[in-house]
Amino acid sequence: MSKHYKPKNSLMSPRFSGVKTFMRMELVEDESVLDDVDFAVLGIPFDTCATFRVGCRQGPASIREMSALAAKPYSGPLGVDIFEECSGVDYGDLGSVPGYVEDSFDVIKKGMLPIFQKGVIPVAMGGDHSVTLPELRACAEVNGPVALIHFDAHYDTIDKYFGKDYTHGTPFYHAAKEGLVDTSKSIQVGIREGLYGPEDLTRSSDLGYAAIKADEHHKIGNEAVIERIIERVGDAKAFLTFDIDYLDPACAPGTGTPVPGGFTTADALEIIRGLKDLNIIGYDIVEVAPMFDPSGITSIAAAGIMQEFLSHIAYRKKKARA
Repeated sequence: MSKHYKPKNSLMSPRFSGVKTFMRMELVEDESVLDDVDFAVLGIPFDTCATFRVGCRQGPASIREMSALAAKPYSGPLGVDIFEECSGVDYGDLGSVPGYVEDSFDVIKKGMLPIFQKGVIPVAMGGDHSVTLPELRACAEVNGPVALIHFDAHYDTIDKYFGKDYTHGTPFYHAAKEGLVDTSKSIQVGIREGLYGPEDLTRSSDLGYAAIKADEHHKIGNEAVIERIIERVGDAKAFLTFDIDYLDPACAPGTGTPVPGGFTTADALEIIRGLKDLNIIGYDIVEVAPMFDPSGITSIAAAGIMQEFLSHIAYRKKKARA
């Protein structure tokens, strides 16, 4: 690396000032920066595949704005300074072709490929959950099938919706069928969606995924959930995808398909911290729709969760160096 990228110092520059980038990082949208960074934060503002309330195309902008609150680089729980250990930038937004799903997926995959090819860890902001499919296509092209760690109220393993292959409810059906993920090492956490019929009870397990449903999650507690995820994933390369509706609507009202009976932001942060030693090579957070949350708490939660992702990366780099 020839340059170490760090954010602005919020003790020297007020957090309410400046162009809004994630955690006030430098905005660098040129592929050449991938030679100098450990991670790249990027937006995927696409919600053509949302099936109820749209608006998560505005998610990346809102998360960036609220991330100024998270612009403090030291993680007390993990004992690591993100930007002392790592170089990272806000890589801007990937493009799309609004209204055209397959074309947009091609654009997203093309934008993600050089990140994985350079060994840089992407930390992406959706967008609806369909964007994870082209992310995984890029990831698998470089790394082969990966373990999927999937936080969500929904399985997202429907094969078709209105006779069409692609919605935000279908990505992990296609990810399994295309061989992008190793379902024997993959796990879905927090599931509590309503079902169209009894076939939905086994649709995910038939593909090979394990699941921790919300009622079991609440009963066994966070420590047991962490242990189950670690046991399932093992030492495999993994991709972590976090749908903000894993959180209860009281904690994250700004989303398109909220489901009651979810989890607190504190639960999410505790569990994510517990996964710090896993070999996670890509992250995303999706389904933040700020128009349904004038308070901004959904975007604040998303920014805090992303900060934990970055702390993971720094922790593992510090551990490898020790």
